[in-house]
Amino acid sequence: MSHGSAHHIVHDVLQFHKVSARWVLCQLTAELKEQRVDACQELLKCFEAEFDGYLGRIVTGDETWVHYHQSEPKKVSKEWRHTSSPKPKKFRTQPSVGKVMLTLFLDKRGVILEHYMPRGNTVTSAMYADLLKNHLHPAIKSKRHGLLSTGVLLQHDNARPHTACSTVATIQDLSECLPHPLYSPQVIFTSLDHSKRRWEASLSGPTKRCSRQCTKWLHSQPKYFFSRGIYALPKRCNTCVERNGDYVEKLCYHVPYVFNKL
Repeated sequence: MSHGSAHHIVHDVLQFHKVSARWVLCQLTAELKEQRVDACQELLKCFEAEFDGYLGRIVTGDETWVHYHQSEPKKVSKEWRHTSSPKPKKFRTQPSVGKVMLTLFLDKRGVILEHYMPRGNTVTSAMYADLLKNHLHPAIKSKRHGLLSTGVLLQHDNARPHTACSTVATIQDLSECLPHPLYSPQVIFTSLDHSKRRWEASLSGPTKRCSRQCTKWLHSQPKYFFSRGIYALPKRCNTCVERNGDYVEKLCYHVPYVFNKL
């Protein structure tokens, strides 16, 4: 049997495909899967009672590194070369002028707060609690009129600075914190993850004004860029429940999600 015939049988007839393993945070035990399902079901019950109004009150945030130098994508580095020409080299390690930690909070309407941490500092519970009280709260008051009176629903992951006693006490005074399934970067969609992939592509190449360029790019995005991430939250929670708490693959955000389809 020829190689082409074997490939036709395996690929076209039997519908087999060669796939690569996907990186996940950790191996989920039965207990962790049950906790993830319980958290998603609790969120879905809230969405059933008040869909659009509930999602409109969500303020999501997270921390991420913004590098002053981003390596250019593979597609950008392509060149026309003759077969006899030497192949171009692309070095994995390149000199960089540094990086800055960005804490970003946003809702369905766009960015609410950007906080660039001073160099040499780390995210602690005291720093995060101070950020919520003295920076996020005034920003919501000035940029989202009426949101504080209706009640802010804070959405962030289970990192230690976010779940410390001082942080929890601060959150109870300012807003309500949504349940978050453990190890769920693909279930609880923080628009920050989606935004980061986009701005990394736009920041290719060295720059000395990375913070300013990143801020300019974020504020230039249309409102639907952030709202579609917020409105995908029910779909992700429902998918997690259908998978019995297992990891959720990447979902498409181009089609608006309708809660009645659950």
